[in-house]
Amino acid sequence: MFDVFAPELPDATIKYYPNFLNTKEADLYLEHLTKETPWRNDPITVFGKTYPQPRMTSLHGHTTDSYGYSGIVMQPNPMRKPLLDIEQKLQAFTKETFTTVLLNLYRDGQDSNGWHADNEKELGVNPVIASVSLGASRYFHLKHNSDKSQRLKLELTHGSLLMMEGATQHFYKHQIAKTAKKVGLRINLTFRKVLKAH
Repeated sequence: MFDVFAPELPDATIKYYPNFLNTKEADLYLEHLTKETPWRNDPITVFGKTYPQPRMTSLHGHTTDSYGYSGIVMQPNPMRKPLLDIEQKLQAFTKETFTTVLLNLYRDGQDSNGWHADNEKELGVNPVIASVSLGASRYFHLKHNSDKSQRLKLELTHGSLLMMEGATQHFYKHQIAKTAKKVGLRINLTFRKVLKAH
């Protein structure tokens, strides 16, 4: 069974498994996904200003349902074997099913993902987000929307899994901040269930 860190946070369910993938598995997935993924760099509009996203992204899924955030609408690419392998392992461990995975490529410490919640309506009321990290370690920050004393800073390491469940997305925002430190390339895979629009 995997080691787990499950911090006590009000209004949130967070579980972190540092050794979800062993080093050999994680190395192979990182190498393959870096080279074989159809990466894109969409313009993003924040507070009325548009600029290139400070990271590369790629959406993959079992369905053709689009997924949108911050004015970007993405159509999923097919699920490739490494993604299916990781997903199968995730589903066996979590007993959750997923339709879609969003990949983020952080090329260096200047690539980032600002404060946000994964609360798009197509994810449903209390979405389960399974976040697998490959490559260089980066710090994940979590903060409560109204209670500023409730914060978490967690180092996401190579081969780790972070689960965000329950009401987390209603009450918290999270980010991967820029860092001035020399850090290598990182890929983050966020598995989620996208519901069909009605």
